[in-house]
Amino acid sequence: MKETGEVLDEMRWKGYVPDEVTYNTLVNGYCKEGNFHQALVLHAEMVRNGLSPNVITYTSLINGMCKAGNLNRAMEFFDQMHVRGLHPNERTYTTLIDGFSQQGFLKEAYKVLNEMTECGFSPSIVTYNALINGHCVLGRMEEALGIIRDMVGKGLAPDVVSYSTVLSGFCKNLDLDNAFRMKQEMAEKGVSLDAVAYSSLIQGLCQQRRLTEACDIFQEMWRLDLPPDECTYTTLINAYCVEGDIKSALHLHDEMIKKGFLPDVVTYNVLLNGLSKQARTREAKQLLFKLFYEESIPNDVTYATLIENCSNTEFKNVVALIKGFCMHGLMNEADRVFESMLQRNCKPSEAVYNVIIHGHCRGGNLQKALDLYKEMVHHGFVPHTVSVIALIKELFKEGRSEDLSQVIENTLRSCRLTDAELAKVLVEVNHKEGNMAAVFNVLTEMAKDGLLPNSGETFRASR
Repeated sequence: MKETGEVLDEMRWKGYVPDEVTYNTLVNGYCKEGNFHQALVLHAEMVRNGLSPNVITYTSLINGMCKAGNLNRAMEFFDQMHVRGLHPNERTYTTLIDGFSQQGFLKEAYKVLNEMTECGFSPSIVTYNALINGHCVLGRMEEALGIIRDMVGKGLAPDVVSYSTVLSGFCKNLDLDNAFRMKQEMAEKGVSLDAVAYSSLIQGLCQQRRLTEACDIFQEMWRLDLPPDECTYTTLINAYCVEGDIKSALHLHDEMIKKGFLPDVVTYNVLLNGLSKQARTREAKQLLFKLFYEESIPNDVTYATLIENCSNTEFKNVVALIKGFCMHGLMNEADRVFESMLQRNCKPSEAVYNVIIHGHCRGGNLQKALDLYKEMVHHGFVPHTVSVIALIKELFKEGRSEDLSQVIENTLRSCRLTDAELAKVLVEVNHKEGNMAAVFNVLTEMAKDGLLPNSGETFRASR
């Protein structure tokens, strides 16, 4: 999408006005990419130019806002569709139902469902699965089972997602007897458990300290060619730590890497906590260096290999390592990892910059944080709101008014939504009056409302 955005900028520079097809295509693309801020910016620009988004575009925006947890904005787009005479389709309704259900707002979900059926649409398996999940979120397991019975009564066969969602719900409520009954029922109906269901069983068993049974389920996953994910490994590692079996926890960590699964910051925190509880501080610190020193990695995986072949999936491991150092105040080590990336000609992502800027702010090295911020902006990244607010607070504490003004100006320049104009004025007025508490509050609220970019958007700031 970066190249597409550059083409759009070139069109504007040459005086061409994008048409509805162009805007709709771009908004849909940014939503699929997860760059909801840029999708909202283009939507607002599109409306200002007198162009109309279509049903697919509105559905993409609604889906994006639901994923971001901003249901109020999702409903605003839904209402706009009606105002513009556009008719939501089955996917639009199901997207909203899923958004409400995931947050446990079943009253609102069923209200949308009623409108959906009144408009002549029949709920699909996906729609029913969303409602099942909503009941499970609230712990209403009997109602969730009731939906499965309703599906069967209407001639719809519940799928693996239907059953796995209920099974996971039982596990979250620590009702493992019913979870295993559901597992048996799935087997009888010829529905194979997926990785989500197995992981839920393992997590439930670990919470009840039934580690042997959890390991049996773990081995069953491998026999069925259902590789566990990082979360499942971390759950078992944590269970071993709880039992004080650090040796097995570390062994599982090594096995995890050998099988190609990259530990994240949660995995390392679990291990560090386990080592710390046993007063094994030396090993805890060694663990933080485990990925940095090549000889500490299992033979077939090295830190250099991870860096040199950093796909999007693998790259999060570098972010996790830097975040692990930052969270424990080891900023020199974090800087060494950052420098090693540069030496290997690996360009840091916006996530890496955000983590290390925030770490230096917490660690009191304001100049380093500011230098990294300027470097990040120079490379076209928009810093995450959390990093920006941390930097602004430190600049204010140190009385660096000029730098403070520049950071605030850059932040507001990156926020181009019409809806944010009032908030921008509030920030500017309070900043001029020296009321920084109000500035922090407004920026925080802007972030909550999705009016500030999380990451990924590019812009150029004056230096």
